[in-house]
Amino acid sequence: MTRTAGSVLTIAALAGSALLAQERAAQFQSSVDLISVTATVVDSDGHLVKGLPREAFEIYEDGERQTITQFTNERVPVSLALLLDVSDSMYGQRLVDARVAVERFLFELLEKEDEFSVIAFNHEPVPLTEWTQAPEMVRRAMATLRPFGSTALYDAVLTALPMMNTRSKQRAAVLIISDGADTASDAALRDVRAALVRSDAFVYAIAIDPPAKRAINETVDVTALNALTGGNGGNTEPVHETAGIVAATARIAEELNSQYVMGYHSPRPPDGKYRSIRVRVTNSEHRVRARRGYIAEARSTTR
Repeated sequence: MTRTAGSVLTIAALAGSALLAQERAAQFQSSVDLISVTATVVDSDGHLVKGLPREAFEIYEDGERQTITQFTNERVPVSLALLLDVSDSMYGQRLVDARVAVERFLFELLEKEDEFSVIAFNHEPVPLTEWTQAPEMVRRAMATLRPFGSTALYDAVLTALPMMNTRSKQRAAVLIISDGADTASDAALRDVRAALVRSDAFVYAIAIDPPAKRAINETVDVTALNALTGGNGGNTEPVHETAGIVAATARIAEELNSQYVMGYHSPRPPDGKYRSIRVRVTNSEHRVRARRGYIAEARSTTR
């Protein structure tokens, strides 16, 4: 085979793979009553379990088993909103370390077909970018950051969630990087948790909790972050120094690269009420993290 012929075949194969990936992502948007669920599976040691077939999963809505009509164990593109704490406690090396970790996470550990947005927050959230795939846009925005002010973490999450309605990718995720408890939000924790029930976004948090003692209102509130991340299938990663953010983001990226996406048709029409979701796997040694419920609202597009 000539080099030219080989190149043509390679290009054709790549194009075919890209088209197949688009078709797999599109299948989860084909029906207004399809409930899409993203799931992470870990073993008894906390290691990610990959490559399970559809038959390994069961989904229950309000305790009744549902038929899984859509399923993939291959990577589905993600829209990720990154929330970066720039309050005064992030001064100096902390923000430098955070920038390095953020750039590596967004530009090296995520896939090229993913999209991301960045929101900085101190006493108020400031969106730095809309959805983008352009590294330079993020680098320019983050280069202007100067830490000051207090911490309005809850307001920042409520700023990010509406952006999920304009995303172009099937999966949705939010990553919070913060070293302090919320001290300045207008919203309360219960407001954010209520909003998360209406979202299909996984929420992750990296909690920078240094060993040196600080005033109670400056110490990161891991319990509150667990309350934000636990109900939707995400996770909180505590680190004791900002240098640990790199390893934490790598673990989160590996999880995003290893998730399952499945869907089912709810047997009941939208009535505006809460419905519980439970995803389980047939192997009793495996544990699943997925969102625990949703509000059955009428919508024109289901993600």
